Amino acid sequence: MVFHEEKMVLSMPLFNVRVYGILLDQHNRLLVSDEFIRGSYFTKLPGGGLEFGEGTRDCLKREFMEETGLIVEVGDHIYTTDFFQISAFNNKDQIISIYYFVKTAEPILLPVKTKPFDFSPGQTDDPNGESEVFRWINWEEVHEDIMSLPIDKVVIRMIRNKS
Repeated sequence: MVFHEEKMVLSMPLFNVRVYGILLDQHNRLLVSDEFIRGSYFTKLPGGGLEFGEGTRDCLKREFMEETGLIVEVGDHIYTTDFFQISAFNNKDQIISIYYFVKTAEPILLPVKTKPFDFSPGQTDDPNGESEVFRWINWEEVHEDIMSLPIDKVVIRMIRNKS
């Protein structure tokens, strides 16, 4: 709690729950999202924020549909954050990330890029804007340093060490 002269102001930490999916295609390639967010570039796993009243698996299905147009089946749980991680976007939120394997029964007809951060002209003109493109990375070439977010790095390391 933070006390001010004439009144007490309660300042509580916020938890930001994120849900991400590991999608490998029939060629053993990992789908990643290259994103431009508020003037910075990130390579991360597809997924996003849990909404109030939503389960983690439903969140991941919704996020994949919104971001990629793909209907995914959520498989085994991989990892849930077990260390303190402050948000990359503000210093008031603690991030809790949950990871699952996902697969799709339908053909993956997703527009993808072959180079990192290969945005179309205009996608990054607004420094406060957000843009996203997808690309496949051959699993043999996947390593934690490809990922921008600390928790994604942990998950990639865990999966690579098991394979």
